[in-house]
Amino acid sequence: MSKIFTITEGLENMGALRTGGQGSVYKGRRIGPIISAVKLLPTPIQSESTEDKNYRNFLNEVEKLKKVNEIPNPNVVKILHYGITESGSFPFIEMEFIEGPDLEELLKPPHDKLFTIKEVIKLADQLACALSHCHQVGVKHGDIKSNNVKFNIHSGNYVLLDFGLSVMSDEQRRSSMRHAGAIEFMAPEQNEGQMLFQTDIYSYGVILYELLAGQVPFPLKDNGETARNTVMLSHMEAPIPDLLELRRQNIPKTWPENQQEREMQVPGWLLQLISKCLEKAPEDRYTDGTALHEAIVESSIADIKTAGIKEIETTKLADETQNLPNKTGEVRVPTAVFAALMILLLGFMGYTAYSLLRPAPKPTISVIPVVPDTARINDSIRKANETRKMTYREKNKQTDSTVKNTIQDIINAEKKKSEADPDSTARDTAGNKPENNP
Repeated sequence: MSKIFTITEGLENMGALRTGGQGSVYKGRRIGPIISAVKLLPTPIQSESTEDKNYRNFLNEVEKLKKVNEIPNPNVVKILHYGITESGSFPFIEMEFIEGPDLEELLKPPHDKLFTIKEVIKLADQLACALSHCHQVGVKHGDIKSNNVKFNIHSGNYVLLDFGLSVMSDEQRRSSMRHAGAIEFMAPEQNEGQMLFQTDIYSYGVILYELLAGQVPFPLKDNGETARNTVMLSHMEAPIPDLLELRRQNIPKTWPENQQEREMQVPGWLLQLISKCLEKAPEDRYTDGTALHEAIVESSIADIKTAGIKEIETTKLADETQNLPNKTGEVRVPTAVFAALMILLLGFMGYTAYSLLRPAPKPTISVIPVVPDTARINDSIRKANETRKMTYREKNKQTDSTVKNTIQDIINAEKKKSEADPDSTARDTAGNKPENNP
């Protein structure tokens, strides 16, 4: 693909993804297979010097934006790079490319005109998480709208995109919003060029309203100045149209009747949350994304508890109603108890029939096995071993005593013999007396 213009060294321009008065988004490719999205801001910067006001403002806002990615968040697009294009001197922000459709595409054919309640609650939680993450580091998005929220087909998460407006100066932002902003999602104070944390909250409320009702509260009929002014005045002064009535009108007729009826049961806490987000005065809305996300979590938990209590009470009431006597004085037995009794009755009847019809059993001779008294046998063996040991010891004692006595007798006899024959000590072993040498 031929390059439209050079973004920067090592980053190829693969063509425009979306263009508009607030800037254009191009598909970029770094050296290698990495695909990214590049947001080009519409106001060129003449000099990359801190003396240039626009360049200085751009750097200041980018420094804030870099804080968003210090702690990764699965619902916020990653900022990869920023700078000034080599041709045209336009400031740009390079972001990761999220593969998947945005909300605007998901609300057009062949998709349904509105979301299911379950999917709206999922998006409400994830988008509030994204706003909380940004607001905690002081970053205001300023351009929350349907085509700035994408569904990541790989992770299944909704991701907040395009922080281009957040890096513009106040003057650039006012000019951009006045002539090219998504007026259907703009908060009343944006008509005066203000951008608050509560501004993001208002636009968030418009998105949820659109997903449930099938349209924004104040649709734009055309791109003319009159139509834009009408929508802005409506945001500032007109009451919000009935969301449930619009949902009833736009609910897909292809859905089964039971699903249509179920999908009209929008939780009360969700309706109240949207209503508070769409308050005209900023101070009447949630203060920031963190307060909004906490409200969703608390309301969801309370809704689950309430549903659980209602289910328990309904079950208890049904059991009590079944046990109440009817008009004839009969007592109603709970279905579960009745089923258990019937099973027992059938089992008893089956056993009785089997007992009556089975053939007579053949007589058997009981054989009582002889179980040896192991303990007694072991005791007898132990006693026999002890007796044998004692006998062996006694015999050893007797033998030792006999040997000792015999030796002592021989010694005594030799003593007596020596005393009777004094010269016997001079004789040799043969009894001969030794000769004297001269």
